[in-house]
Amino acid sequence: MQGAAVPTVEAKRGEVVQTVVSTGRVITPARVEIGTMILGTVKSRDVEEGAAVKAGQVLARLRDDEQRAAVEQARGTLAEAEARLAQLGKLTGPSSEQALREKEANLELAREEYERTKRLFEKGFFSQAKLEESARNLAVARAARESAVLQAASNAPKGSDYALAVARREQARAALEVAQAKFDYTVIRSPSAGVVLKKYVENGDTVAQGKKLFDLSVAGETQVVLNVDEKNIGLLDLGRKAQVVADAYPGRTFGAEVFYIAPGVDAQRGSIEVKLRVADPPAFLKPDMTVSAEMLAGRKDDAVTLPADAVREASAASPWVLMVREGRAVKVPVKLGLRGSDRVEIVAGVQPGDRVIPTAANVAPGKRVRPAD
Repeated sequence: MQGAAVPTVEAKRGEVVQTVVSTGRVITPARVEIGTMILGTVKSRDVEEGAAVKAGQVLARLRDDEQRAAVEQARGTLAEAEARLAQLGKLTGPSSEQALREKEANLELAREEYERTKRLFEKGFFSQAKLEESARNLAVARAARESAVLQAASNAPKGSDYALAVARREQARAALEVAQAKFDYTVIRSPSAGVVLKKYVENGDTVAQGKKLFDLSVAGETQVVLNVDEKNIGLLDLGRKAQVVADAYPGRTFGAEVFYIAPGVDAQRGSIEVKLRVADPPAFLKPDMTVSAEMLAGRKDDAVTLPADAVREASAASPWVLMVREGRAVKVPVKLGLRGSDRVEIVAGVQPGDRVIPTAANVAPGKRVRPAD
């Protein structure tokens, strides 16, 4: 008695390619938030979202009337301080030294006059009043000389007046630097080359200190980050090639390469993070785009293969196939190798030319059958 005719597929030698498919998004190595350092009003916003910018390029300008006036005032104060210091160095110092020399000469004359008057007083030629007058003149000359000494020391390069003038000049310089910095803050520039991801201001907006004005994607290596099912992680290695397609451009694939596999698994998701490097990103690719990636896990050009739907319980520990042997459907254990999207590699259990009953035939093991062809 012949069994029912059933369709069969033949085990063949050929190419089999196994890939791992996962979804993810485009990222860049760095994202920068650009804000303002001062309170101000936006005079002009010079870029739009998506604009490619160079390092130092102007992104926006704030009104600068107040800051410009502060710079001019600080420059005037510094000029006055420098003039005062120059005056001490060129005029006051030398005149103080000349005055000191004059006071020292006057003191010497007063001392000689006092000694002469004292001698004559002792001989009875001068009165007590004359001696006292000479003593007062000597005291005045001595005081004048001490005052000249202090003034000359104060005006000298290491004196207190000179030191104060130097301090005021340095304060004026620091004030000018602060005023200039605030003026420079009115021009918002890009810190590096990149792409403007988002703008948060329009012309005429009032912005507070620290207000975020732009999000910038720093130019550099484009990457794709994926969350790969942990069951597939053993199939991936660094350097594996991948084909990626953006959801927004389904017909335009581009190449990438695995360069990072996270050392740990995300327990909540049951996945592991994998990053791809995109060496030559297409112009349409933007940060945060959703993409799908197909990563090459293995490839053989001369493997024994069967259609994927011919293997039963392929994901279980003991996969098997139904083969036609002596008029019956016989369950045969197989060992699988690479698993492609439409064909799988049979490492053991099936030989080239063997006929296998596909799962769609709905045949139970042990049933009498015969190949339909």
